[in-house]
Amino acid sequence: MKTLKSICVYCGSGAGTDPAYEAAARLLGQSLAQEGIRLVYGGGSVGLMGAVANSVLDAGGQVSGVIPEFLKDKEVMLDRAHDLIVTDDMHERKRLMFEKADAFIALPGGIGTLEELVEMLTWAQLGQHQKPVLLANINGFWEPLKLLLDHMREEEFIRQGFDVDYVMVDDIREAIGVLRDKCASYPD
Repeated sequence: MKTLKSICVYCGSGAGTDPAYEAAARLLGQSLAQEGIRLVYGGGSVGLMGAVANSVLDAGGQVSGVIPEFLKDKEVMLDRAHDLIVTDDMHERKRLMFEKADAFIALPGGIGTLEELVEMLTWAQLGQHQKPVLLANINGFWEPLKLLLDHMREEEFIRQGFDVDYVMVDDIREAIGVLRDKCASYPD
């Protein structure tokens, strides 16, 4: 049985238009700190990334940031993270975030968030990991992706035996409990 010690959060370097996105990021950060779960994230201090990381830190939690050199200024690297790694490129960033995490949460975000999420879904689909992936469907943000995945399944591009395994919650307060249950169901 796997235990949940760290969660990688993928999310936007912008805040988006709906204040509920930032509120969810802050609440998630507070919850991670309260539960003693380390945040693994992209290392920036802006947008939802900054909101979740600063909330973890403000609540006394632990943060591991992983940021490529070329994004240190653009995403305003969060110097107060406990563990801050500067990588040469995005590939190394994503690999290290994967290695440091027991599970993944996708908050709302842009194409980068989507790319990181889809890579984890693909790796799981191909049997490269057994770490749970959760979509935080804040105000229906991930509904279009769910519809697309359902369509791919109906068109048999996602075939039996190669299902895309993820969980989705509408309320961020449910995320950690759902991931904890999911981790407990996976072998060590």
